[in-house]
Amino acid sequence: VQLQASGGGLVQAGGSLRLSCAASGRTFSSYAMGWFRQAPGKEREFVAAISWSGASTYYADSVKGRFTISRDNAKNTVYLQMNSLKREDTAVYYCAADPRFYSDPKPSDFGSWGQGTLVTVSS
Repeated sequence: VQLQASGGGLVQAGGSLRLSCAASGRTFSSYAMGWFRQAPGKEREFVAAISWSGASTYYADSVKGRFTISRDNAKNTVYLQMNSLKREDTAVYYCAADPRFYSDPKPSDFGSWGQGTLVTVSS
């Protein structure tokens, strides 16, 4: 599966952004999806994951209650709604896909990756 992330940009602290990740192919519903992020000088970290139908979701503690992952299998798209953004949310955000669903995934658990979209939160 090929992935194309979009929706990043510059936003003030406390603001919101919605990221999208469009997938190619006709088997999107066979993939669990995830969002990861990487800040300058830091390792890539898990943000959120969603199961094949969207029935199960999992979040990193740092974004729980502020971010929401969702998917529309008819549109082959996964979303990340980010509210109450903080400066520490500044990073390049990547979407990822894998046939398996993990509740606490590592980057190595995902086989397909998008190109990343930059989110910058200013104070």
